[in-house]
Amino acid sequence: MISRFRASLLPWTLLLCACGGAGDDGTTDAATTTDATDATTADATASTSDATATTSDATTAGPTATDPSTTAPATDTDETDTDPTTGEPLGCQGGVVGVTCEDRYENVDFGWQQVERWHDPHPAIPQMEFPPDGRGDVGGQRLVFFDNLVHPPSGSFLLYYGPGWNQGDATPVLLVHGANDSPDRAWANPNESGAYGCGDEVCPDTGLLQALVGAGHRVFAIGFGHRQGDNLTAARLVHDALRVVQDRTGADKVDVIGWSMGAFSARLYASGLARDQPYADDIRRLLLIGGPNLGFDYLFRYGINHDLFIFPECTDPLMVAPINAPAPHTATTCFGVLYDHPELSVFETQAGDFYPGQKQMLARWDDVYAIPELNQDWYTTYHGGKGFVSSGLGIDVAINQGSLVAGMIEAGIPASVSTYLLCGDTQDKQENAIPVIPNETSGPSDGVVFIDSCAAPDGVGTLADEALIARNHLELGWHPDAVAVLLGWLL
Repeated sequence: MISRFRASLLPWTLLLCACGGAGDDGTTDAATTTDATDATTADATASTSDATATTSDATTAGPTATDPSTTAPATDTDETDTDPTTGEPLGCQGGVVGVTCEDRYENVDFGWQQVERWHDPHPAIPQMEFPPDGRGDVGGQRLVFFDNLVHPPSGSFLLYYGPGWNQGDATPVLLVHGANDSPDRAWANPNESGAYGCGDEVCPDTGLLQALVGAGHRVFAIGFGHRQGDNLTAARLVHDALRVVQDRTGADKVDVIGWSMGAFSARLYASGLARDQPYADDIRRLLLIGGPNLGFDYLFRYGINHDLFIFPECTDPLMVAPINAPAPHTATTCFGVLYDHPELSVFETQAGDFYPGQKQMLARWDDVYAIPELNQDWYTTYHGGKGFVSSGLGIDVAINQGSLVAGMIEAGIPASVSTYLLCGDTQDKQENAIPVIPNETSGPSDGVVFIDSCAAPDGVGTLADEALIARNHLELGWHPDAVAVLLGWLL
């Protein structure tokens, strides 16, 4: 475990997503993390939650994942009637200052009791950009919940209610998914993206939601409209969701579980770094799953292989659509032809900035673990420049464009928040590796995030417990081994 923050980590993606997870379209950060998102196409690599994001909305789950947007919207989702006096949807009124409930839906898929759409109009929230080819568009039943907007406003979020959310007095639990993922795939139906979307060849159709509800917990989950978006904004929306949960349940504090890039954004909030929103002392326990707590560099270590799944000219449309994850290159060669796609890179360029969440989780690890040369285009993937088949700006440019790792550690999680770290280990356990995608093998990891990063106590005010299990980044949110650990921490 690394107990110090190395000077080379500057003030990023899991995918993190989860750090690890999966997404709206049935795909799945590196974080992480998110992200990523980030199986191959299920970007079973987030987070963080980001492998740069953890899950995707259609194809993968994990740091870099794709999106299940191809999934048809739930047909049994019904809007509620409006109050004749206030004009607000029934069930949405509620004395929550600063955010507005715009609609409520019932009879939703995957075991949720209801879903509400909320909006935070704060002017500090920037409108994020979506990949122009539609790969990041909202899909699945989430499209209905976001009022059929494939590019929802950045201040909008979904709040999912688990069965029995208004019964009993147990401390409520808020779940925060990773990159390229959604509450549906991440927490309620790991099989929404199909095989590989959960980090295994066979995915279950129930997840942490059902396990928590079965144990008597009152469960909520937040859903983001941009699956690779700005973590500072996501952190603010986590705060907004916590206020709604407190209003609905009367709870003084809430337990928060973040996966991959979701772990990263939840930690940013607890550290007081949410966009124009200080920490409000409303978290009792913070459970971080596969979080890139010291950042990660998976994208730049293995990016030359990920190009094959990101650049549309490199993919076989009859086999799989390009994943919703950033490339470390602005141009790459597909079948002997060089294609320029700066809009698909992790960098902010003149084309725009479409994957900000991944940059924010970045940190260099080449001084700890050697870069795998076979996954590099000469040395240029990691360091920048023009290689034999690709060109890019390098990890330092991406870090300088927005990494939040150093600032997050320096700010620290308050000692009043009991923090728990759940990490995965696939080193020398190839049967547990994430299918299809390149796994992180240059050092002990969960296939996306180094254990040294996930398990680092740096900046953690009160480290209540930590656990290391032989599961990969995409299994950490649903596998029985992981669920048992999480349930134990919530007792």
